[in-house]
Amino acid sequence: MNLQMRSEMSPLGSDEPGRFRALLDWFIASVRDGVYIARIGTTAERAVDLMHALSVHLDPAVDVVMTDWRTGTEWVGVDVALPDLREALGRLRFPLATYGGVELTVVGPDDQLSLTPELLLVIYARSDRWYFLLDGLGLSERAAPPAPVWVPTLSKLAHSPELATALAAAAARLGLTAGPASTER
Repeated sequence: MNLQMRSEMSPLGSDEPGRFRALLDWFIASVRDGVYIARIGTTAERAVDLMHALSVHLDPAVDVVMTDWRTGTEWVGVDVALPDLREALGRLRFPLATYGGVELTVVGPDDQLSLTPELLLVIYARSDRWYFLLDGLGLSERAAPPAPVWVPTLSKLAHSPELATALAAAAARLGLTAGPASTER
């Protein structure tokens, strides 16, 4: 029985299809010192998927900084080809969404996409174009974030061999150089 038939037969009428919809994805828009900022609230999987989807709107060559907060390793690349980055992001989607604890920043001349270790997506830009892109993807603008139900802590991240292997492979494919992570956070 398809959803339309169940909806017509349901005593609730057309409410049934909406009962199991996903939580509404949102973003908070702000401007500080001429920089447009969008903080995106969604599930871990969706944040990683949005990073991948939105990266298509970056310049053809970008700078990349990837920091694994579990191991304290940071990989850096300059002028990385966008198609190569998108391919690497596609391969990293599952491990990143599953384990978190990785900060991934992609920087172009006018835009920066950052996935935080807590799996939040933040966009910094010189124009407000990202707000329209987010709206077009179905995210709604909010004035303030909802109250957090819990706050993850970087000090309690468990070792993840699968994630470490995936990060090292992505760094090698992209030609990123490894070094110790900066202690600033």
